[in-house]
Amino acid sequence: MRRLLPRSLIGQIALVMAGALLLAQAVNFTLIYTERQRVSRAQIEGPAVARFVLAAQRVAAGQGPDARSAPFRSRNSLRRRRLSVDPLSAVPAGRSDAWLVERLRDDARSNGLAVREVRASVEPVELRRRFGRADRDRPRLQRLLLSLQLADGRWVNGRALTPRPNIWLALRPALATLLTYLIILGAMLFLAARIARPLRDLTAAARRFQGRGEAPWVEPRGPADVSRAIEAFNAMGARVSTMLDEKDRMLGAIGHDLRTPLASLRIRAESVEPADEREHMIATIEEMTAMLDDTLALARSGRAVEQLRSVDLVALADALVEEFRSLGGQVEMVANGRETALIQPRLLRRALRNLIENALKYAGSAEVAARPCGEEVAIEVADRGPGIPEAELERVQEAFYRIEPSRSRETGGSGLGLTLARAAVQAHGGRLELENRAGGGLIARLVVPRGAATA
Repeated sequence: MRRLLPRSLIGQIALVMAGALLLAQAVNFTLIYTERQRVSRAQIEGPAVARFVLAAQRVAAGQGPDARSAPFRSRNSLRRRRLSVDPLSAVPAGRSDAWLVERLRDDARSNGLAVREVRASVEPVELRRRFGRADRDRPRLQRLLLSLQLADGRWVNGRALTPRPNIWLALRPALATLLTYLIILGAMLFLAARIARPLRDLTAAARRFQGRGEAPWVEPRGPADVSRAIEAFNAMGARVSTMLDEKDRMLGAIGHDLRTPLASLRIRAESVEPADEREHMIATIEEMTAMLDDTLALARSGRAVEQLRSVDLVALADALVEEFRSLGGQVEMVANGRETALIQPRLLRRALRNLIENALKYAGSAEVAARPCGEEVAIEVADRGPGIPEAELERVQEAFYRIEPSRSRETGGSGLGLTLARAAVQAHGGRLELENRAGGGLIARLVVPRGAATA
């Protein structure tokens, strides 16, 4: 049942309000219909009951020329009927109509007629046919069977014809109840939608913002409480963007301040003897410089000012492959036609460079291909290296995490290559996928939307 219940705010409000209104309107309809039915029966059957009680009262008093055949005719009857005084009731026990019985008792009590027992029932009357068809000019009729036992034990039985209650009696209250239900439910759904729409906008904006680019602005609308919440969200987004800008400026200053002493150390290390010590110091300084560059690049990922451009990803990957091949790297390009996407070329080029460098470092060779994936494009870098344990495929994308614990640049570097690649592709609204290759090796896949935009 939980799977069938709506999960959205407007859906839950609609379900709860629809159920509550349905219950309330059902109770209201029942009360109105019952009252209308009571009034209708009182108008139709009440006069016949009253005349029967008066006739029975005359019988009890011994008035009239013949108490056993006292005349009785209701105002609504169409034919003259007679009373009969009998030792038994004309209405079988257990077949009495509760409303008629109650009405007979009330009328007898109000007229001072003492009775032992009261019985009454209603039965339909079939119209006689004329010329082979029903007489449509006559109303639909019913027969009232009325019976009361006098104090001396005699039963006074009577019959009367009255029109049947209107079969459409419930139509008007039913339509009124349904119209009221729809009006109230529509008003509540309108209010729920007025609340839900700005909340959906707020949720979408919060999901789009991943700490990269400018914080999205949401138009304040809806009720005052919701509008104030949106304004607070916009103010928070502005403060976050300001702090990110300050972080970039601070990182730029730190990078500049750290590169200066590192360059000075490199110059001094050139004069250090012996040669093996000098080479070790220079390698350490270069490692620190590379780590600094990677850290700054990771901290600034997604905040680049590079404009989005429509670029052929096959051509971009092929140019990078040629660059590695010119430096002696064993990299092959699998051309697959033209695959265009809206990207930041330098940012995505750096991500692809990191993946190719990892493949060359661990496998000695790499295969690069760009493939269409519906509304996305995937750039794959495949190798025949040792691969990555399945349990580590997610963790290796974390900053500074390496399967091999060494921090040596020759055995894996600082552990930021995959992290930088993931941050770069996420800045395009895409993702980095790692998959062990059948037969050994790894496939690293950068997947970007064709119409990507920075978040």
